[in-house]
Amino acid sequence: MAQPLSDFFAAWELFREPALAGAVSGLLLGWVGVYVALRRMVFLSAAMTQTAGLGVMLAQSAAATFAIAGLAASPTLWALAFSGLAAAALAGAERLRLGRDQVLGALYLLGAAGAILVGAKVAVDAHDIETVLFGSAVAVAPEDFQRLVVTAVGLLALHLWLGRGFVAAAFDPEGAAARRLPVVLLKVLLLATVALAVSVTTRTIGALPVFAFSTLPALAASRLCPSLGTTLPVAAVLGAVAGFGGYLAAFVWELPVGASQTAVALLLFAGAAALGRLLRR
Repeated sequence: MAQPLSDFFAAWELFREPALAGAVSGLLLGWVGVYVALRRMVFLSAAMTQTAGLGVMLAQSAAATFAIAGLAASPTLWALAFSGLAAAALAGAERLRLGRDQVLGALYLLGAAGAILVGAKVAVDAHDIETVLFGSAVAVAPEDFQRLVVTAVGLLALHLWLGRGFVAAAFDPEGAAARRLPVVLLKVLLLATVALAVSVTTRTIGALPVFAFSTLPALAASRLCPSLGTTLPVAAVLGAVAGFGGYLAAFVWELPVGASQTAVALLLFAGAAALGRLLRR
């Protein structure tokens, strides 16, 4: 039986952080995901989210097993380190002319299987494993929400400041080099922003919706928008709608939050693809 929307907004103080966390995560990942999706690096996003999830689980297991506390046991820092590993693997694969997809596929499997194996061997609650992998949490700690907002504001400000350089380095590196732009530095910085966005959002909402938000809103926006300048903000808006709408749908129909957010992102992509086809006719 569906729950009335009035109950959701009547208890807004309870649902505010997790609902807005979904919206902020979708907004941030929708924007940075344009660079991932349009450069055909969807597997990079998948590998980053899963390795970030493994980092979160390892941080929790280190705290539980070895009584490590403070910065050394920070799940966000561990997630950043492991998502950065996926980005470094991509750079190394391209430099050594290795199969990029094979390397990222191996990292994806390492992250997904590793998180489950780590959780099975240490004192980590099964619900924590499910939350990290599938985003099934219905609550977000205030400190996690604040960290997410600060990260989103900082990264989006950086993207607005260096946006032209990021676009040139990502989609026209030869032209950027001809204009004497620091292409390598811009690429590294762009991947670093993606890694940071993925690590913080994975810690907050889980790997499954993070992967969905970092790919589907960008792909949907690309079906609707004629230029990259409009694709970026439209993807951000669609991501925010998927994050908040997915949480709302999870409440109304009593569904797992991460799966619900992913389903809403898929529906938005399907709708955008259909509308884009109609507009092109």
